[in-house]
Amino acid sequence: MAEILLEARNLAKYYPVTRGLLKRTVGTVKAIDGVSFQIERGKTLSLVGESGAGKTTTAKAILLLEQPTAGSILFEGKDICLLPPARLKMEYRPKVQAVQQNPWSSMNPRMRVRDIIAEPLEVNTRWKKKQIDCRVEELLQQVGLMPEWAERYPHEFSGGQRQRIAVARALALNPSLIVLDEPVSALDVSIRAQIMNLLKDLQEMYNLSYLIIAHDLATVRFMSHSVAIMYLGRIVEYAEGEELFTNPLHPYTQALISASVMTAQNMEENNDGRIILRGEMPSPVNPPAGCHFHPRCPMAIDRCAVEAPASEFYGTHYVACHLCE
Repeated sequence: MAEILLEARNLAKYYPVTRGLLKRTVGTVKAIDGVSFQIERGKTLSLVGESGAGKTTTAKAILLLEQPTAGSILFEGKDICLLPPARLKMEYRPKVQAVQQNPWSSMNPRMRVRDIIAEPLEVNTRWKKKQIDCRVEELLQQVGLMPEWAERYPHEFSGGQRQRIAVARALALNPSLIVLDEPVSALDVSIRAQIMNLLKDLQEMYNLSYLIIAHDLATVRFMSHSVAIMYLGRIVEYAEGEELFTNPLHPYTQALISASVMTAQNMEENNDGRIILRGEMPSPVNPPAGCHFHPRCPMAIDRCAVEAPASEFYGTHYVACHLCE
């Protein structure tokens, strides 16, 4: 049985909406609301959805950049939300690292590459300079860069090379989990495949787990062992990667896939085979009653407008949709 590295249970993050000089609370933004998922050791989970779905807030909660309003995060069996700061620093933060979306803004332009990669080691270990320099050299080689480039500054590298440096920095402390926020979306198309192959090679080498935040389904399909589809702060479908793409059950998942994966057969069908959604995603300040997706769903029934569907197990999928019943 696969080892569960990280598990989120009914995770929620609410932000108050204030108004006036006295900052009177007039509402609540439910950025994420009851999100649950598991990440197995050595596997990849991708969170997918439109802008505003809650993907980045979920990632920030996992990284503890945002304190969850409710729910729990279990890492190696321990609820990290209950750990004191000293134990968090020792037992969690070194083991969970992040790679940001934009390689041009994620690094200090005044620091040399050597110092950028070495910073986590200088803060979290008592290694001597020679040990750190050897580790930096090793990491640069592993991500496909020349060790002598350690004395260069970030502006001397291309976007793809910068992202390799960001990956090297994330690997410095030998983490178990890396959170990747749109890791290739800011790169040229010709470079994306190189970075994705690098990430898969490193995953196999170090038995890493990845949490990927993405909206590009081609990237998600290539990288993921399992996929969670998010809509307005909730997970609406959760399944193994290839199973979700070949047999999507939730209408929102079907719409996302039909809009991004176009086959020759689909092109000949009515309306190009695409499912066209009505309108825009509603505001999280005032979400619709019942199923949040029902105002845009082409298959909605009366029940959808008044009753929020529970996430149920259908075959190999967890789906929150009345139509699956």
